[in-house]
Amino acid sequence: MRILVTGGAGFIGSHVVEQCLAAGYEVAVMDDLSTGRRENLPEGVPFYRADVADAAAVQRVFEVVGPEHVIHQAAQVSVSRSVREPGFDARSNVLGLLHVLEAAAQHEVRSFVFPSSGGVLYGDVWEPVSEEQPAAPVSPYGISKLAGEHYLRFFAREYGLRCTALRYGNVYGPRQDPHGEAGVVAIFLQRLLAGKPPVINGDGKNVRDYVYVADVARANLLALGSNLDGFRAYNVGTGLGTDVNDLESKLRHALEEVLREQGRKTALPAVVYGPPRPGDLRASLLDIGKIQRELGWQPQVTLQEGLKRTAAWFAGKAPGI
Repeated sequence: MRILVTGGAGFIGSHVVEQCLAAGYEVAVMDDLSTGRRENLPEGVPFYRADVADAAAVQRVFEVVGPEHVIHQAAQVSVSRSVREPGFDARSNVLGLLHVLEAAAQHEVRSFVFPSSGGVLYGDVWEPVSEEQPAAPVSPYGISKLAGEHYLRFFAREYGLRCTALRYGNVYGPRQDPHGEAGVVAIFLQRLLAGKPPVINGDGKNVRDYVYVADVARANLLALGSNLDGFRAYNVGTGLGTDVNDLESKLRHALEEVLREQGRKTALPAVVYGPPRPGDLRASLLDIGKIQRELGWQPQVTLQEGLKRTAAWFAGKAPGI
C-alpha cells in the first residue's frame, strides 16, 4: 500500500506517518514546513516540500510518488486566525484541498482521508452529538471544513474516490506546536516549563472533547483500510467534556509528577486569566458511536495518561521547545 501524507511533518501528520510505517505501508510526505518540522519524520521517509495551495507543485509530487491512497493532513488550523484572515484560511483549507483532490482523481487514487473538525462544525453543543447533527459552524475555519466535506462528497460521487472525513475533537499530544494559537495543552506546557503563567482566555468554562494524538492517527489508518464506498464522516473524540480550568489543573499535576520523577524543581507559576478569544465555542462534545460500530475504533488513552505522556515529552524538550 503506497500512501501520500500531506502535512506529514506536522503534529498529527507525523504520528500518522509513524503508524503507517509500523503497519508496513510505503509512505511519502508532502509538507511546506510552514508549521511542520523535518525532525518530526522518521529517517528515510521520502519528503517533498510543497504547498498544497500550489496546484502545479501538488501535481509534480503525485507524478513522482504515484500514491494509491492519500491522507490529507495539510491545513490551516487556527480558528482565531481564520476569523482575522478568512482568505488565508480558504487558500489552504479549500483551494489546497481541491488541488489535492483533483490530483488524487487524475491519478486514480483509491481512498482519501480528510481531517474535518467536530470541534467547530457543530457549533455550541453541551451534550455529545452524532454525525447527524446539522452543521452550524461559527468561524471561517469551520465553514472551510464543511465546504471540504461537500467537495469530498462530489469527488466520491463523480470519480468513485472512497472519501472519509474524520471530525476531530481537540487533539493534543507530543510534537504539538506551542507557538501558534491552536493547542492549549502545548501552549500551557510551554509556558509552565519556561516559568511563565499559563493564560486562560475568558472564564475557563469552555468545554472541549480532548483526544490523544496516537488515537487520532489510528483512526486515520482504520479509515484508510475501510472497504466502505462513497463518502463517510466520523466523529473522532472521547464523548467526555473537560473545561479549561479543569484541564489546566490536571495538566499542572501531570507536569509536577513528571518533574518529580526526573528529580527537577516542581514549583510552577499560577494561572492567570485574559480576555476571551474571538470565534471560540463555549462547548463541544462528540458522540463516537458510529466510528465504533463501523470501523471498530475507540480511544485507548485516557486524558490523565495522555497529559502525562505529553508533559513528559515537553519536559524532555525544554527549554528550546
